[in-house]
This record gives sequence, structure tokens and C-alpha cells, in this order.
Amino acid sequence: MPRRALQTALIALSIASRVPRPVMRRLSFLVLLCACLPGVSVAQETDATPIHQLRIYEIFDDTKGAFHDRFRDHAARIMARHGFRILGMWETRHGDRTEFVYLLEWPDEAAQKAGWAAFMADREWSDIKARTRVHGEMVGDIEDRTLVPVPYSPALRGPE
Repeated sequence: MPRRALQTALIALSIASRVPRPVMRRLSFLVLLCACLPGVSVAQETDATPIHQLRIYEIFDDTKGAFHDRFRDHAARIMARHGFRILGMWETRHGDRTEFVYLLEWPDEAAQKAGWAAFMADREWSDIKARTRVHGEMVGDIEDRTLVPVPYSPALRGPE
């Protein structure tokens, strides 16, 4: 029996010794009923699997340097403040396009939505975007994909 399960059982036994027998029978019945119903779990240990987000920005050769300066010096720092975990960043050519690609890790979709909402509402980020518009258009099309791992996917090891 795993150590955590043994500790849980010992705690349950110590509590059970103080619970009146009729109440204990009802609780036992409810636990058994829940264990048998599909889709219902009882005190099941779960390791929440994080989700990943792939972002692909079309960037332009004439403003590429300004884009990288802004992302490196400002966007990444502000994103971190709002719970973003950037696992990696790349530049690639796809057809005749130059693209900036980065991969994010989130605990779940709720954290992802909250993080993006906070980032987009961040006053410092708005000010920086306004100030850097003098360089011209830096980003064209943006692709955004939430990546949910399949059960047989190996674990992704990002920076700690």
C-alpha cells in the first residue's frame, strides 16, 4: 500500500473510532455508492497535467530588431508578472514569412485565460506598445493554439 494511502487510512480509522456507528454506516454506504457510479471519484489522487500554448507571430524583416527588443526587454518580463511560464522562444522561416514562435506552460485553461486577460489589461504593456509604434508595424498574423497532451505523451521538461 502506498505511503499516502496508508496515512489516509490511519487518519480515517482514528476519525471513525469517534463517529457513532449509525453515522459511520451511512458514510460507508455513500462512499461505496460514489465509488460504483461512473464519473464519480472518491478522494482520488491526481497529478494535474499542465497545458501548453503555442504562439506564432508573423514578424517583418524591417522591424524584426525592434520586435525582439520589445519582447525580450518588456513583454517577457510583464508576462512573467502575470503568471506566464515561457518554455522556449524561436525564430523560423515559413514560406516567405519570418515567424517568432514561443511555447507557454499553464497549470490549466482557467489560469491561461486569467493570465492573458491580466497581461492585455496591464497599463505598462499598453504604454510600451504605444511608445514602440514609432518603429512601424511589428506583428502581422498571430496564431494561437492550446496544446492538451495525449495520455501517452512523454513529460515535457522546461526550465524550472
